[in-house]
Amino acid sequence: MLIKPRAALASVMLALPLLLGACQSQTASTDTVFVSNEASGVVHVLDGASGKSVGALATGARPRGLALSPDGQVLYVAASKANRIEAWSVKERRRLAMWSSGSDPERFAVSPDGKRLYIANEDHSAVSFLDLPSGRIIAEVKVGPEPEGMGVSPDGRLVVATAEASSTVHFIDATSGRLLVSAPVGNRPRGVLFVGGGRQVWISSEQRGLIAVFDAATLQRTGTIDLVPDFPEAEQVQAVEMHATPDGRRVFVSMGRTNRVAEIDPATGKVVRSFATGERTWGLAISPDGKRLYAASGLSGTLTTVDLVSNRVVRTDQVGGRPWGVVAARK
Repeated sequence: MLIKPRAALASVMLALPLLLGACQSQTASTDTVFVSNEASGVVHVLDGASGKSVGALATGARPRGLALSPDGQVLYVAASKANRIEAWSVKERRRLAMWSSGSDPERFAVSPDGKRLYIANEDHSAVSFLDLPSGRIIAEVKVGPEPEGMGVSPDGRLVVATAEASSTVHFIDATSGRLLVSAPVGNRPRGVLFVGGGRQVWISSEQRGLIAVFDAATLQRTGTIDLVPDFPEAEQVQAVEMHATPDGRRVFVSMGRTNRVAEIDPATGKVVRSFATGERTWGLAISPDGKRLYAASGLSGTLTTVDLVSNRVVRTDQVGGRPWGVVAARK
């Protein structure tokens, strides 16, 4: 049968979206996503591009905080009910080591040189310094009650811990373990984020959606970011975990029971946009290439994926249980 040129062109144009879709579906994933499940004692492993489960890590009881080594090869897991930190191979997905961490570890930070973990021991009102080469706790710093959020400066000199019961933030010298400054912040502080190349420290507070801004050099508070006015229809506005894209130009904050993730311009402190997620969103992660955002929602048992190129939610996957922490590692 003879096909006229115009008809042939129309056939190609109709087929083009299907061909593009097929090509996109075959695009290799660039990252693997790890999601801690505090209810079931596992860390779920998912493919970043498709959201499909590719395995699970059987950890100690109540895994919560997650972090990667600076080279991205080791996954650290805080098994809070087992009072330990576990190290897992990202590629082989096998456990490499376990260390006693102090009582009830929840969140922790990895030093930039990869030699230490700074661990919040929630029911012991302390921050433990774990020396990874020796596997020993080499310092314990007393802070406010129920410490949770942890951060370390890009140069490795300053450790920051939040204490939710006292609504305080604590700045600690990383070399000596000396407590430098304690300061009040919003109710129930959660996350710690260094922005602007380490010049500022942001402290999120869950109770009323506030972010306290500190100068990292002087340790003085310089401002407050209030999320409440940007979400007038929300019954409760919260601010929990924060992450920045690899280039530092975009900051995202999980909003707990607000069931959203907000994007904040770090240059202005203004909310740019927000994304709908599952119920009670705590954990956040950004893919190593900066193109995807992952948000874990504990009450709905879901993981929401946001395409940061098109700025739209592309998928919500049922993980089950109570997802808590998230990290994304390069494949």
